[in-house]
Amino acid sequence: MDLWRLHIFCKVVELRSFSKAANTVYLSQPTVSSHIKDLEEHFECKLIDRLGREVAPTKAGQLLYGYAVKMIALKEDIEKALAEFQGKIKGHLTIGGSTIPGGYILPPLLGRFKQACPEVTVTLIERDTAEIIRDTINGRVELGIVGAKAREAQLAQQKILDDEMFLIVPAGHRWAAIGAVAVEDLVAEPFIMREPGSGTRKSIEQVLDKSGHWLGQLNVVAEMGSPEAIRQAIKAGMGVSILSEYAVADDLTAGSLRKVGIKGFPFQRAFYLIVHKHRTRSPLCRAFVKFLKQEHGI
Repeated sequence: MDLWRLHIFCKVVELRSFSKAANTVYLSQPTVSSHIKDLEEHFECKLIDRLGREVAPTKAGQLLYGYAVKMIALKEDIEKALAEFQGKIKGHLTIGGSTIPGGYILPPLLGRFKQACPEVTVTLIERDTAEIIRDTINGRVELGIVGAKAREAQLAQQKILDDEMFLIVPAGHRWAAIGAVAVEDLVAEPFIMREPGSGTRKSIEQVLDKSGHWLGQLNVVAEMGSPEAIRQAIKAGMGVSILSEYAVADDLTAGSLRKVGIKGFPFQRAFYLIVHKHRTRSPLCRAFVKFLKQEHGI
């Protein structure tokens, strides 16, 4: 048994697929299968069940996975700590971003961080706010940036960046040439909504609540799991939606989409940096947080 085999095993469990795990670790699928077989022979028990197109860990596999994650994390902590002792910033950092930070804000920041620290590698996991909060709690990511405040007591959070959202309509829409509409007008319009768990949806709910309305009053014609899907649906004339300006910046510049305000109710929110209160942050994590705060003048 070695850590490399355990790393491969963890990827198979997390991705629920031998082929996806093989692509992630740059090995052939038969080689990945061979490593799993070696682990099963070493522990003298079955670790992975094949369930059609997917795989799942057995009870023994679940037990091993819990320990393997801790061992791999400890190895990375050792490498980062020794690098820091020698005055170097190097190693691997896994961070999470909800849809807007993960898709539009973090990539250029990570590019600049990589330029400053060329020996660093980063994995960016992009999921909705609720999932990134769970990933931060369970240790899948060291830190996350999300579009809504977390209520979980295990998390420490800090406002990192402001965001403004607008009602987004096609260029030919009757509202495209006006500055703002009333909430009452919005209620009757075909509306494309983000999925439950997204920070954007939570912000919409909060603003509607302040205006004396609620989500159920909207004429929701579709729910979609990403700003990109909603952006394309708006352009196709399916309906309107409320999105971060970050998500439609290119379309606003090109003139294919227009932004419209909501009278009396600015859709403003913040993005929050979240970390687990009781987990020791790696030197690399601390270096990235420091970089992030410097970039945004915090």
